[in-house]
Amino acid sequence: MAVAAPPRSVRPPARPRRRLRKRTRVLAGLLAVALVAAGAVATLAWFRHSGPVVASCRVASASPGSELGLDQAANATTIAAVAAREGLPDHAVTVALAAALQESRLHNLNYGDRDSLGLFQQRPSQGWGTPAQLMTPSYAAAAFYEQLTRVPGWDQMAVTDAAQRVQRSGAPTAYANWEGEARTIAIAVTGEQPGGLACRFATPKHAPLPPDYMSALTRESGVTTLAAPLAKARGWGIAAWLVGHAQQYGITSVTFDGQRWTPASGKWRSYGTPDAHVRAEQRNTT
Repeated sequence: MAVAAPPRSVRPPARPRRRLRKRTRVLAGLLAVALVAAGAVATLAWFRHSGPVVASCRVASASPGSELGLDQAANATTIAAVAAREGLPDHAVTVALAAALQESRLHNLNYGDRDSLGLFQQRPSQGWGTPAQLMTPSYAAAAFYEQLTRVPGWDQMAVTDAAQRVQRSGAPTAYANWEGEARTIAIAVTGEQPGGLACRFATPKHAPLPPDYMSALTRESGVTTLAAPLAKARGWGIAAWLVGHAQQYGITSVTFDGQRWTPASGKWRSYGTPDAHVRAEQRNTT
């Protein structure tokens, strides 16, 4: 009699295990993709915050994207400071800025039509001054204001008409194209708008000690010390000058009226208790 073979053990089918392994691989792959994506986002965010700083200045109330270069901001604040030194109203600053925007886009040009030079493209041959004088923004601004105040009724004129009476341009109505922008900048740099000018730029880790800013501030604005309290508009005008010249003089912060600006942030932020003293700090490392 044949003996029946013992029953073989029953093994589970292999297919479900392969499916499980496949699902595990898919999930691991998806997780890896997610991690790579998260890393890319984090890297992009890091570059956004730690990448090179684009130096620029923003004027409060300006249209979105409206900016000034650092040299333009410095020149605009010089134009405003000289007007304040001479006791001129803010309208004079608007007229001067409109003229400078048309003539040079607020750049201190060492060239121009025939012998024209500087912010206002003034000509040595026409008695405006020497080339060296006209390439000095504070001198050029003072020369412009001297001629402006000789025009009868200039302070009641439209900006373009007053500018033309000084400049005697071949395009007498061109200054009107800049009136809106000139007025916006004037409001910021004269101190009419608190915190109206803010610049952002990278500060060097190692650089020579910067020059003293106080002598230049006194020469251009007439303010001889920052130890004395200032009226609000005057204080904000001085603060704007310091921000506009911050890179040139290694200024690392400006504080006034409970607000503080730094070049790293490029913004005015609440800071301490408001008072009437303008304070500025300079870079002190070499």
